[in-house]
Parts: sequence; structure tokens; C-alpha cells
Amino acid sequence: MDLSTVTDLVPTADPADWREGDAWLAGGTVLFSYGSQTLRRLLDLTSAGWPALTVTDDGLEIAATCTVAELWAFEESVEAGPVRERWSALDLVRPCCDSFVASFKIWNTSTVGGNVCTSLPAGPMISLTAALDGVAEVWGPSGARRTQPVAELVTGELRNTLARGELLRAIRVPDHALRSRTAFRRLSLSNLGRSGVLLVGRVDPPDAGGGFVLTVTASTRRPVQLRFPADAPPTAADLAAALDAAIPLDLYHDDIHGLPEWRRDMTYRLGEEIRSELLTELLDGTTSDGGLR
Repeated sequence: MDLSTVTDLVPTADPADWREGDAWLAGGTVLFSYGSQTLRRLLDLTSAGWPALTVTDDGLEIAATCTVAELWAFEESVEAGPVRERWSALDLVRPCCDSFVASFKIWNTSTVGGNVCTSLPAGPMISLTAALDGVAEVWGPSGARRTQPVAELVTGELRNTLARGELLRAIRVPDHALRSRTAFRRLSLSNLGRSGVLLVGRVDPPDAGGGFVLTVTASTRRPVQLRFPADAPPTAADLAAALDAAIPLDLYHDDIHGLPEWRRDMTYRLGEEIRSELLTELLDGTTSDGGLR
């Protein structure tokens, strides 16, 4: 945890302050773990005072500095009271937080934005926000601001579209996705291991089209989303064919937490479980066993 090359800690959230040799600091759980021999200054975002979670007419804004602990506690907060019953997809928050398989010390320090920007395949905040069509707001050193879906921001293992000096300010999750019915599936090779496969499915409310969306993470190097319109829900064969087309074998992640072939097979298996659960409910209104909604 010794960053011996760092000489300054600068409290700022202004990208104009960034220069070569700087790194943005939020929770720092990754930065302090891996370090860098090129860092000279840490730009401390915790001084910005951004509200961790803000309910708006359009949905939920998650500050980049929101900690995992704050996100996990949101469901029982006063702020969530008016929307708790309406936003059924909040059921995904705690399973995704639990997917960190981390101690309370990490939960109280690690941030949503840091997890997304680190861009590991098993990043559960990527899984959560990508699955719910979260859109990232990015600030640049030139003063420019841009938005991009989280599912497109992360482009590979430890890779994303952030340019040097750019800062993730917040992720906005739209109301329609939060009102969707959802299903969550996760597998790991060990009981307390890193996610090897993590899939989230959802069926949007009728006023948002009622389509079926499946988001694949952890098993792939980047998020992969499949979308099916309400008037053409996929059969098991349709879903398998869509996975075939969207994910070549070399896009499946390969590390100590799972071989690509295993990740692929489990992606098909869990994807079919989610399809069956959500589309059975969609077609006949029954509730199948074993899923989160």
C-alpha cells in the first residue's frame, strides 16, 4: 500500500486540475493494492461532497464516489421510501453487492465508480449498472462532458473508453429499467470465489416496450447485451442462437477463476434459466421458483 512516488494529495473534482502523473482517487482499494511507479499526485474525489444516491423523476443517480455499503443500504433508506415498491429491480442491488465477496472494510471504502473504471470482467457494479441500462456521465480536462452506456464504456479486461484525465462523475439508471422484473444468476468455482459467470435478465414494463433483455458479464471480457422485443420473445433455441452470434469463444474470459469453455457452457445454462423464469411469468403470470425479481 506504499505509493512511494506520490508527493501530493490534492482535494479536487475538477478535471482541469489533472496533469500527467495524476490519478483520480475515490475509494482507492485497487489503486493502493497495485500502485504505480509513474504516479506523482492523487486527486482526491472524496472532497467533492457528491450525494451518494439521488432519486430523480428520471430514475436513480449513483455518484461515482458512492460506496458499496451506501448502495447496499439504499433499499432501506428514507430516500428510497417513495420508490421502493415501484422499483422492483432494486432486488438486484444486494446480490450484486454480495458478489464482491469482500469484507466490510472493502464495502465501506470501495466505490461504484472505481469498480466500473477498473473494468474487471467480474466487476459486479458493471453487472448491475449495465444490466439496468445505466448511463455514465464523464467529465474531461478540456471541460467537455459526455455520456455513454456502461455496457459500452467497458470494452475489455482492464479496458474502457476513458481517455487520460477523464473522470466518471455519475451513473444514471433510468426509471423504466428500475421498474422492470428481473432475474439474477451467478456462479463461481468456489464458495467465496470471484464471479466466473454473472447474468441478469429483465422484462421491461409495458410502457417501456415490454422487451426481454439479457446481460452477460463475468464470463465475458466485456458486458454483452441481448435484446428481444415484446412481440418476439425468444425460445430456448432463439436465445442459444443469439448467444452464438454475440459471443465468439475468444470473448469468453480465461483465468484461474474459470476456463472459457466452462464459462460459455454456464452462460448458456444460466441464460436459459433466466429466459424460462421471466418469460414464463410474462406469458402466464405465474412465479417460477428460484429467482429474484
